This record gives sequence, structure tokens and C-alpha cells, in this order.
Amino acid sequence: MIRSELVQHLAEQNPELSAREVEAIVSTFFDEIVRRLAENGRVELRGFGAFSTRARDARTGRNPRTGEVVEVTAKRVPYFKPGKEMRQRLNV
Repeated sequence: MIRSELVQHLAEQNPELSAREVEAIVSTFFDEIVRRLAENGRVELRGFGAFSTRARDARTGRNPRTGEVVEVTAKRVPYFKPGKEMRQRLNV
């Protein structure tokens, strides 16, 4: 499912809201998750899962096209851990 499909589905489920209002809600939801992760925080949605970040150390990599050695800087990457309820529903 892509973002526009999510907005459309939510708009159909909530006919009292306009598509523009649903888009604003979805945008706010995702923006707040990103903002919290950027602050090195964690977002937990009970029954769904938890979003957090993990640190990746600096390393030496290779450019696959040229084979040239490239230094890759340390960075944080997003990480999602599914909740128990989600895991159970997926494996029914």
C-alpha cells in the first residue's frame, strides 16, 4: 500500500472527513514519527510495533560500479520492531 492508497482508504472509511483533511492527518502522523526519531527518540504503537533508530559505525565500502574503495560515515538508520499482536496476526 502506498501513501495515496492509505489516504483514499481512510477517506472512504471516514466519509465525514474530506480527502484534504485525511491527507493532513496522515502527513501529521508521519511527520511526528520522523520528528521523534530525529530527536533520537522512540515511537511505540501498542499492538503494532515500535520505531527507533540504530547506530551504524563508519566503515570502508566499495563502489559496485568501479570497485573503488569508499569511506562510509557513521550514521543512524530507522528500525522497526513489530509488536506481539502484529506477529500473531501475520502468522495465523
